[in-house]
Amino acid sequence: MQSANTLLRKILRSSVLPFATQHRMRKDLFLFSRTLSLSLSLKQDKSCEPSEKLDLDAWKKVMKSGLQEEVSETVSEPKELSSLASAREILEMWRLAGRLVPENISEEQLKTFMECPSKSAKKKYLKYLHLKELYKKSRMDKKRERRLEAQDQASKTNETKKNSFIYLQSHMMDKTYNWRVAQSMIFGQPLVFDMSYEKEMSGQEITNTVRQLVMSEGCNRRSVDPFHIHFCNFKDDSLYHREFIKQYREAWGKLLITVTDQCYTEIFPKDKLIYLTADSPKVMKTFDHDKIYIVGSLVDKSIKTGVSLARAKRLQLETAALPLDKYLLWSTGAKNLTLDQMMHILLTLKDTADWKKALEFVPKRKYCGFVNKPDKPVKELKKTLDLMKTLKLGKGREDLQKQVAKNYSKKYKLK
Repeated sequence: MQSANTLLRKILRSSVLPFATQHRMRKDLFLFSRTLSLSLSLKQDKSCEPSEKLDLDAWKKVMKSGLQEEVSETVSEPKELSSLASAREILEMWRLAGRLVPENISEEQLKTFMECPSKSAKKKYLKYLHLKELYKKSRMDKKRERRLEAQDQASKTNETKKNSFIYLQSHMMDKTYNWRVAQSMIFGQPLVFDMSYEKEMSGQEITNTVRQLVMSEGCNRRSVDPFHIHFCNFKDDSLYHREFIKQYREAWGKLLITVTDQCYTEIFPKDKLIYLTADSPKVMKTFDHDKIYIVGSLVDKSIKTGVSLARAKRLQLETAALPLDKYLLWSTGAKNLTLDQMMHILLTLKDTADWKKALEFVPKRKYCGFVNKPDKPVKELKKTLDLMKTLKLGKGREDLQKQVAKNYSKKYKLK
């Protein structure tokens, strides 16, 4: 009898239990197995000792404790898991609907999302997570691009080192550039950058100014006949100084330029100084090799007009503006140029004295083209530009037709 009972129990455990767990029938099968085993044991006890009685209360306690141990582990956790799964399904539905939902979300973020009191609060929280994820992605992309650029530069340097001829050529070119700049410090024409505009700019504008000055210094260093650059009104431990140290690092003390805290009026005679500013009423006609040109180290996004002109008037200096209207069909944008563009223009004027070649460094988005006849008056050019704009917009066609008819009638009468 005992061997038969053990065989039945083994069959139940090996065959029926796995099938029941797969089809979520564990609770019913547990009860069935318990009752079967208890009935068998009761029969055995009755056969052995028929006079003993079964204690029903003790049997119920045993059954409840077993159920709690087996079922509590499988029932308590799925409630939390089902709520998280439903929240994930809601997020998928919102993503398909086109709302701002992050692609990857953790369990803690899901719990905070579920704890939000209202629907608008949930939307705001998801939007915050989405923007955070986008910012993280862009930051990782930038890091990846920088890493690739660094690898490319390292590969290029390795190639140049492998090729001895290219390495020697670059080394010799650096020496020739330094020699030219050293000669310009003794015999070259001075070019002054006025560094007294620190209070007129914000921190970002100062960083942009220093970057443009670094580019202009590199352009001047590579030219055939470089200027002798002067940084006047330059104060130690200023924002300019800190930004230059960030850009140049150890090479800042080795630059072949003159840096001084004195004003340019204390170094050079006033009759030789010309302040280049876009607000000047006087237009520059030719490049004078005997004059000393001053460029204001100012980058203003808000375009503060008249700042450099007012400074030049206070110091009683001669001013001049580039002849942009005379040579260019100006279309849009302010006539203020960057410092590196001014450096390119002045260097080409110094070498060639050709305004057309020099003004090619003006950004092409600001003008339509070059004037074929520079001797033509500026007022007529402005009138033609206004006519072109009105024709593009389609406004005032009748007035234009009348004006054209009058011009043709005048020409016919003169003939």
